[in-house]
Amino acid sequence: MPLEWIDFKEAVRVYHLGQVAYTCGVSLYHIHGGHNAITGRRSVIEINSIIATHGDSHAVLKARAHYVPPLNNQTLFARDAHLCMYCGGQFSSRGLSRDHIKPLSIGGTDTWNNVVTACKRCNNHKAGRTPEQAGLELLAVPFMPTHAEYIYLQGKKILADQMHFLLAHFPRHSPLHKRLAKPA
Repeated sequence: MPLEWIDFKEAVRVYHLGQVAYTCGVSLYHIHGGHNAITGRRSVIEINSIIATHGDSHAVLKARAHYVPPLNNQTLFARDAHLCMYCGGQFSSRGLSRDHIKPLSIGGTDTWNNVVTACKRCNNHKAGRTPEQAGLELLAVPFMPTHAEYIYLQGKKILADQMHFLLAHFPRHSPLHKRLAKPA
């Protein structure tokens, strides 16, 4: 189960502590350490792109069914492919805003299933109304990403083998499969 991104320093720590159960993917780094005073041999740790670890981790909590990824505009806009869910236009992050389908002023919540990406024009037109009241129609149904989808949506640089690993953990019905299958 994919849990979190770690940098090479944290990976070295995990290797050093003997917490690596297995690795897969490609070799990314060869970290050279000091020389052994007796043998004269230099230590080397090979860091792979995917590391599976033993034991309990605080990150295991993220893999549980009740885990809700933190909602922020960066990942919301990525979930909705930087498209306004009302007019269908594609915008940069600066031209977008978070829209509450059921506005907070009438009891809506700030949750993944009640928010969509909207251009500022559509969001201002909708104001404190529901889409139906404003004469707008949603182009897609909002969804809460799983942890694996959230890792992808964070926008970090993902190697091909890491992406293959993440995709294997996306739900079969995930709308992201269709988007990722399109040629760039």
